[in-house]
Amino acid sequence: MAESYRNIVILTGAGISAESGLATFRSSNGLWNNHRVEDVASVEGFERNPELVHDFYNNLKTEIQTARPNAAHLAITRLQREYPAAVSVITQNVDTLHEKAGSKEVWHIHGQINQAVCLNCSRIMESWSDVTTETACPHCSVSGMMKPNIVFFGENLLYMDKVDRLLAECDLFISIGTSGVVYPAAAFVQIAKAHGAETWEFTLEPTSNNYYFDHHIYGPAGKTFPPFVDSLIKEAETR
Repeated sequence: MAESYRNIVILTGAGISAESGLATFRSSNGLWNNHRVEDVASVEGFERNPELVHDFYNNLKTEIQTARPNAAHLAITRLQREYPAAVSVITQNVDTLHEKAGSKEVWHIHGQINQAVCLNCSRIMESWSDVTTETACPHCSVSGMMKPNIVFFGENLLYMDKVDRLLAECDLFISIGTSGVVYPAAAFVQIAKAHGAETWEFTLEPTSNNYYFDHHIYGPAGKTFPPFVDSLIKEAETR
């Protein structure tokens, strides 16, 4: 590891939340198993049957609300609080486990389960209550125009201008619990590496783009990542 880092970027995927008991979308027992992706995660599906889409994400809210951050989430928060550098989190997860763990500077590029966006005024409403086709926007008061603030297939990722700046400025890039197959997030390590960042991967097993990583740590992130954070903080304290 370098003697010191100034800007650390952590990319998290479904694997980190799986350790908190949340099913991943693509696993064999995943969240989409009983639904066609086209029905619940596409613009066309939402236009065709908004009631089904709202029901799907309302049910997902219930599951996510009961989940608790695990040791990997908490280690990220500790790194933010105790390491003398900027530490930003880019997450592909729509849950709020990073926030529950106390993390700041969390960028949800796929959206958040507890948000809905108004298709009339583009304002965002935060709510853990059910959102339906009858829900009125709290900003423009128009009913029936709320969409889950989830990035559907074919839609652009959120906060990409910010993400581009973070990747260009970071000198340490860490990937936790990502499969490396979902683009454009799978290319983030390539971008960070091209800008000179040292790159680390924490996954259960090798990923399809692991040759872009300088270091690989395999195993549950809840067990492997906290010791890594401990070592970073101890090195900083001895300088």
